[in-house]
Amino acid sequence: MGTISFWIKSLRVIPQVSKEEWVNLDLISRWLVASRSAVFIMTALSCTIGGLLAFGYTGNFNIPNFVVCLFGLVFAHAANNLVNDLIDFRRGIDNENYYRTLYGPQVIGSGYLSMSTFNRYILTTLLMALLCGFFLVLRTDMVTLYLMTAGALFLFFYTWPLKYIGLGELTVVIVWGPLMVGGSYYVTSGGIWNWDVIYISLLYAIGPTSVIFGKHIDKLDKDKEKKVHTLPVLIGEKLSRYTTICVLLLQMILVVITVVTGVLGLPVLLILLAIPKFLQTARKFLKPKPLTPDPLNRTTWPLYFASFAFIYNRRFSLLFLSGLILSLVFKI
Repeated sequence: MGTISFWIKSLRVIPQVSKEEWVNLDLISRWLVASRSAVFIMTALSCTIGGLLAFGYTGNFNIPNFVVCLFGLVFAHAANNLVNDLIDFRRGIDNENYYRTLYGPQVIGSGYLSMSTFNRYILTTLLMALLCGFFLVLRTDMVTLYLMTAGALFLFFYTWPLKYIGLGELTVVIVWGPLMVGGSYYVTSGGIWNWDVIYISLLYAIGPTSVIFGKHIDKLDKDKEKKVHTLPVLIGEKLSRYTTICVLLLQMILVVITVVTGVLGLPVLLILLAIPKFLQTARKFLKPKPLTPDPLNRTTWPLYFASFAFIYNRRFSLLFLSGLILSLVFKI
């Protein structure tokens, strides 16, 4: 497989890579695999939504700020994934066929990278995120620094202790909502605040949170064994499945309400085209996870609910984004 095609594949799915294949990968390909880059689309969409809201509400769209913010958030997300793997590896979580080692290579646990090299991956990725953040602070004001500091705290403490005490899901709502969408809005607009944007950001954040929720349902039994008390571990498998369906339905209803009340433009109702995918996803969450892979998402097994939540979230988010763009173009 060519280098560029492998990069594209890594941004679409988490590829299974043998140790022999790993040796032949270039540095960027290795970083993309190690950082689980397939999920970066959720971060990119958050930033893009924030930028579009900035233009729609203020008429401002600072291109350098937006581009740097996009790269900074992606590097921050990558750093979080790398730190997550490091902490779980050190705490002995990612062993004995734990889920993380089954749906994609855990590069330090599998011996693909030495600890020193993996640490360099983390430090380089963090440095890139910090440089982007400080650039934006200099371009705006101290509010950006406060947002950046909050993001850094969640980055380092999500895996432990927040995920271990049932606060991981709430963290995702805050990070992919007010911090990412709200922060992108703030720096792209040149430092203007709007509370409607925070409300909209929370609606969008339900999507990424459903993916994490689905992932935690998938590995509930393993997490329970290892005393990782995610929210699905605390409330149980069945209630977690039904809760996911309810919050996704609530997300769609609340977005419709924002259109009816004039907070968002009429084209945002494009999200209703996601109803068939929602119904398909809901049917999956109504039943327990099957014992064998589903033909529709065999490549991500043993992740099951997370895969369906991710596919639905991608569909919903792209329609939401398209609706925002049309609202700006036609000013409705």
